[in-house]
Order: sequence, then structure tokens, then C-alpha cells
Amino acid sequence: MIGAALPQIGIRLSGGIVPRLSLELAQAAEAAGFASVWFAENPFQRGAIATAGACAAATQRVRIGIGVVNPFSRHPTLIAMEAAALDELCEGRVVLGIGSGIGSAVRRMGGANDRAITAVREAIAIVRAMLSGDMVTYRAKVFCIEDVKLGFRPQRRDLPVFMAGAGDRALRTCGEIADGLIVSNLTPPNSTERMAPILAEAAARAGRTMPRIVQYVPCVARPDRDAARPAAKSAIGEMLIDFWPAGDDWPPARQALAAESGIGRHDLGAALARLRRGDDAASALDERFVEAFAIAGTAADCLHQAARYRKAGVDELALSFAGTQPAAGIAYFGRAFATASRSGV
Repeated sequence: MIGAALPQIGIRLSGGIVPRLSLELAQAAEAAGFASVWFAENPFQRGAIATAGACAAATQRVRIGIGVVNPFSRHPTLIAMEAAALDELCEGRVVLGIGSGIGSAVRRMGGANDRAITAVREAIAIVRAMLSGDMVTYRAKVFCIEDVKLGFRPQRRDLPVFMAGAGDRALRTCGEIADGLIVSNLTPPNSTERMAPILAEAAARAGRTMPRIVQYVPCVARPDRDAARPAAKSAIGEMLIDFWPAGDDWPPARQALAAESGIGRHDLGAALARLRRGDDAASALDERFVEAFAIAGTAADCLHQAARYRKAGVDELALSFAGTQPAAGIAYFGRAFATASRSGV
């Protein structure tokens, strides 16, 4: 029964998408019956808050997810100000995600990567305290604020705060302090299945409920399966070039992802080398990359693949609809998802 085994579905919009197209896609997601629209913010791309505000004003029902901002680009007091204003605009639909950001970009901004998780922990504490509406003084290792208070009453004192992370320490921190975990692109379901118990154990030790898991995944949904798979490879190739570490220095979390993808470090490294030489993704990446890092094929194919993520512990998939007609893909997949959800088949 596929419908009963599916996660919630949302979409992910990146700073690489022009704001007017983001507005169109947010409205398409709401029309398709999706649960959420998530706005990714990576350094030096378009900022997420302006586009999220426009999409919030143009929709009525979908959750507005900010996933994620980092405390090096945005001071925690500014994060609290922006999140509270956005939540007021959309009448309590915001979910705020905070993470340490892309390490190489943070270093170029002068951020201290060796204190990344500490910075995120402190940022979440400051944001939560400010959203309570109280006067806040906070002195810690990374951030110190003195007698800070929002100049308006927040829409909600309990606005959900999620955290992005992949390594064991980040997962334990998330379980201890956050309402949810945001799992980034290029994370295979096997990795998420490994992460979920670490998150649950940390939450239980802290006396908290299990955080929700939202995972980002590229998606190509088309009636023609043979056309969908190459388009998915193209999307995966762009992400690998942009976000996978270059050279031989792979962090442990990335080594685990490579192993759990079923591809392995050697083959993944060889494919990366081809992509960086300019080879076409359709030839540089084999079918294992689509199976590990994307949802692609007909709508029925995509539903079955989405069920794999639910089985791994994912509560909500935020899909990046790749290709030249993302709105059509959203509508096509949305119809199939709505039918499966209603019928439970």
C-alpha cells in the first residue's frame, strides 16, 4: 500500500532559481496539494528571505521552510528578527532551519569551521530565547549578546527550529535541541536510515520527542521514464561539482555516504574527475547515482522511490524538480501523489 507508506511531500527552491520562477513553483506546489515549500540559502547565491516572503504572501496553506540559514552569514539576532517577521506575514506557517553552511564558503567569509556545531547550538539557543519575546542576555563561546529583545510580539513563541547535519556529533546535537533534522541532497536512503537511530537516541536522552526528518532530493517526474533518468543525472552532476569535496581530503561523513550509496569512494571519485573535466553527466554517471541520489522516472516510479525514504525514517521529502519544466513535473507528480494518498494503494 504505497499511499500509506509515503512521506509528506514538499518542494525545495534554491538561490539558483530566479525569484519570479520560485513564486510560480510555490503556487504550483500548493495547487498540487504539497505540504511545504523550502528555501535553501547558500553563500553568495540569492538570499532566501525575500523570495520566501513573496511566496508566503502568494500562498495560503503550505508551510514556509527556511532551510537553512547559517549564523556566519546572518547573526542569530538577525535570524530571529527575520524568522519572526516572516512568520507574522504568513500567519504562523514558518519552519526555521539553521545549519553551519557550506564549509569552503564559510571559510572564505572568515567563519571558524572548527566551531561550526557550537555556533549552530548557540544560534538556536539565542533565536529560541528571542522568539519567546523576553529580554535576552547570552554569553558563550561564539556569540555574546546583552539585553536584546524583539521590538514586536512574535506570532508564535514555539516556532519550530530545525537543524541541518550529517555527522554523528551534529546528529546528536540536533536530537538534543532541535525540532527537526534537515538532510541535504546527495544523501542516500541507507545513510538516512543510519542517522535516524542516532537522532532518536540523543532526543530520548534529552527527554525530548524524536525530531522530524526532512530530506532534500532532486526529482524528475515524467511520463517518459527514459527521458527522466538522464535529466536526473544532469541534476546530480551539478550538485556533485558544486558541493562534493575536491581532492583526497574527504570528511568522514562524506566517506560514509559514499559507502552507503553502493557506489564506493573509488567509483565516485572517478565519476567526479570526469565531471570536472567537462564530461557529460549522462555518460559520467551510471544508474547507481540515480538510485542513490534522486527520484526519477514515471510518477509511479517516483512514488515507489519516495516510499523508500519513508521506510528509512524520512517524514517529509522536499523535492527539487529538475529539468526545463519544473511546474509541469510538480503537477504531474502531484496528481499521482494525491491519488495514492486518497486510495492508500
